[in-house]
Amino acid sequence: MKIAIPKERAPGEGRVAASIEVIGKLINLGCEVVVESGAGDGASISDDAFKNAGASIAKDFAATVKDAGMVWKITAPNKTESGKLSKGQAVCAHLSALTDPEGVEVLAKSGATGYAMELMPRISRAQSMDILSSQANLAGYKAVLNAAEIYGRAMPMMMTAAGTVPPARAFIMGVGVAGLQAIATAKRLGAAVSATDVRPATKEQVASLGGKFLEVDPEMEKEAETEGGYAKEMPPEYFEKQKQKVREHLPKQDIVVTTALIPGRPAPKLISKDMVEGMKSGAVIVDMAAEAGGNCELTKPGEVTTTENGVIIDGRMNLPSRLAETASALFAKNLFNFVSPHFDKEKGEFVFDEEDDTVKGTMVCKDGKIVSDRVTDALGAKGATKKPAPKKAAKKDDEEKTEDGKGA
Repeated sequence: MKIAIPKERAPGEGRVAASIEVIGKLINLGCEVVVESGAGDGASISDDAFKNAGASIAKDFAATVKDAGMVWKITAPNKTESGKLSKGQAVCAHLSALTDPEGVEVLAKSGATGYAMELMPRISRAQSMDILSSQANLAGYKAVLNAAEIYGRAMPMMMTAAGTVPPARAFIMGVGVAGLQAIATAKRLGAAVSATDVRPATKEQVASLGGKFLEVDPEMEKEAETEGGYAKEMPPEYFEKQKQKVREHLPKQDIVVTTALIPGRPAPKLISKDMVEGMKSGAVIVDMAAEAGGNCELTKPGEVTTTENGVIIDGRMNLPSRLAETASALFAKNLFNFVSPHFDKEKGEFVFDEEDDTVKGTMVCKDGKIVSDRVTDALGAKGATKKPAPKKAAKKDDEEKTEDGKGA
């Protein structure tokens, strides 16, 4: 079977969906691997390095995916790319299926089978396939490094002949994979770390890393986690309590990292304008949820800005791509761990078991149709936000079409 690795074309994306190690594993299975020329440039992997690993190089996207049984990508194919895919090809990527269900519709029309890797179920055996965890881990690390770069003072306590430098105070909002790595990294850099999360189970995790946990409402937090391990959207009264706690805590902080995301929804606003105005000059906010609108009211996605009172807000996006070589290696391993159990040695190809939880959870389209209820619901929700077009008066035929939703 031929596996295609196209070049990523999303702005600012430096990752590639393959690594030298994983290409070797695929070839050992008996697969042919074709990489688009320049696909690894952003991750410091040259075409020659891919060739030496056993892959062949194609000149463009169309040549790369031609006759391929499977296509591996970091981000979802764009409309042009989807138009060059063939019926039956399997596409494994972060498809943004819940936030861009229209993109899944376009992919479905190509006849390809789409596996949205971000929908991987949170079960024990799927941990090695979980792209969200592998990439969030790196993002949490990079967020603190970005903060340290911007912050105008030293992070650790320093006892010097010229005097003592106090440690920076770092506050991590959201203790998922990214938040835990942010806590660990800030501690390694010598900061005094505190953290908060709606899930009470994270209190022990924070303490194990040497941080202090800021509780909001222990009773409400008992119901704050889904069976799949994700944070639930909390009621408005919880956020009011949280805002008050955070409002009291923020003025003492030097560095704040926000990580709160809810799958398929805009990022919750955790830091309001007036909270930022209460922070000290030189304090840094790194908003890891910038791509989903940001956890801070003043975040400008993709930009680093400074407020009138001197607070620096870092809204740079796609942090894993800023560690492209490592991020690519982990992403490629996630994909390999997902597909390899389904390789049929006798047939020499991948035969996916659609009853497997990892397949059932990630498959979003097949044979021209959307097969995921979550994506269908997301499409319905997006359609509900559109203003209905005005009805045409006059002909009965027009009135009937309007009632169908097919006419005006």
